Amino acid sequence: MAGANGTRAGPERRFADSAAGASVAARTFEILLDQILTFRLKPNEMVSEKTMSEALGVSRTPVREALARLATLRLIDIYPQRGSIVAPLRFADLEKSQFLREALEVGLVVRAVESPNRTQLVQKLRDELAIQETLSSISDERRFYKSDELFHQQIAAYAGFPGIWADINAAKLHMDRFRYLSFPRLDAMSVVIDQHRRIVDAIEGADAQAAEEAMRIHLRRVFAALKIVQERYPEYFERSDLPSMSAAGDSEKQNAGREDTAA
Repeated sequence: MAGANGTRAGPERRFADSAAGASVAARTFEILLDQILTFRLKPNEMVSEKTMSEALGVSRTPVREALARLATLRLIDIYPQRGSIVAPLRFADLEKSQFLREALEVGLVVRAVESPNRTQLVQKLRDELAIQETLSSISDERRFYKSDELFHQQIAAYAGFPGIWADINAAKLHMDRFRYLSFPRLDAMSVVIDQHRRIVDAIEGADAQAAEEAMRIHLRRVFAALKIVQERYPEYFERSDLPSMSAAGDSEKQNAGREDTAA
């Protein structure tokens, strides 16, 4: 491609242009993803390429690419002749997301119990619990959520798979959508801290079975608040899912109650 002086751009310039374009596309995707996960873009809301490109100060191409990528994640529904809308909350997506996360993290916590560096892990997790107790006392929801994520990342790292968190993040996207509506308003930080403490106690005691059970209870708690979330935000859900979600919420709340009583 010829430059302003009639010379052809070299491979370095073409690579820089390509990298800049990729960077804009990636940043646009991350912004839209965050807006969907935090409900600044609400379920069933229309997303205009033109409006979004103007709001973000980018061309329509990275917005179009981001929407296509989000559609593959079932976070955007694209309809010919109609355009793009934010996908409603779907129980099938939550079930799959939670199943994948549980499968990965249960395996990780068992490996963490077997780690030769278990003592160091326990200390790091205890330190994180202390931070969470402080954040809970001052109702700092944003930093508590980040600490919650770091707690789980530490387990993955000491299990020998520090890079697996990117895979877990991808697996739990739909779970995170539901969690945003229920945490901490419907899921007290004190409950999360107590469940984290049970996980740490099991790791410290080298009890793989207890660690696995504690992790399962922790990761299934998202279902306990399901009915309440659906009742508060029915407009966010796939209409055909509402009855089944109510039934599932009742079942999981009963299970959670039995688990808490047993504990």
